[in-house]
Amino acid sequence: MTVPGSEPARFSAPASAHDRVIVALDVPGAEQALGLAERLNGLIQWFKVGLELYVSEGNAIVEMLRTRGYSVFLDLKLHDIPNTVAGAVRSASRAGVQMLTVHAGGGPAMLSAAAGAAASMPNAPQLLAVTVLTSMDQPQLAAVGISGSPPNRVLDQVLRLAHMGWQSGIRGFVSSAEELSVMRQTFPEATLVIPGIRPAGAVAADQKRVATPAAAIAAGADYLVIGRPITQAPDPAAAAAAILAEIEATS
Repeated sequence: MTVPGSEPARFSAPASAHDRVIVALDVPGAEQALGLAERLNGLIQWFKVGLELYVSEGNAIVEMLRTRGYSVFLDLKLHDIPNTVAGAVRSASRAGVQMLTVHAGGGPAMLSAAAGAAASMPNAPQLLAVTVLTSMDQPQLAAVGISGSPPNRVLDQVLRLAHMGWQSGIRGFVSSAEELSVMRQTFPEATLVIPGIRPAGAVAADQKRVATPAAAIAAGADYLVIGRPITQAPDPAAAAAAILAEIEATS
């Protein structure tokens, strides 16, 4: 089913695997982050700055990465009253990030305010609405009062939030690979960014809903967010190169 209404041109998935992998810099400070970026130079274009690194370094780390020629995905999952989120979107736009997450759980007024703020800014980032965290599973959703019947409770919630986001003007989403094929069918024009990516044989750790890089690309992912399988590997560059080769073989 295709979502009715306005259908803007889709942000086409990059042709090269080099531009489709976003490495999560989930480290405590700039020294570690820039060290990883340097080790992956020439292999990876995109880096994700999440809460741990951003709280430590602020917009300075965004500037450091951008001056080195990298693209920045600022993953703050903004979730506050509409006016506050709109202001944060404008600030992120001025910082020059290329992607920015808002949490779909903030509701339609908040999402509409975020989309409106982005539309008002030159060179605004692509907004991505986070649906259900990849650390969440059926029991976790039930614990926070999300209704629905297993085994579809997670998918139902992802689609509910994504429809709300689309109707509010958001054209990109974050969901797990388990919902990816349905999300791609339902939102063919959306940009889909997929975390919880684990190469075959890798430890899932605290992620509940995971997939291999090849499976996620085949199901319709535009971008893959990969952290520990690369950043905690004995040789991050070799780990990244292996993942890129897997994606190239799938594309």
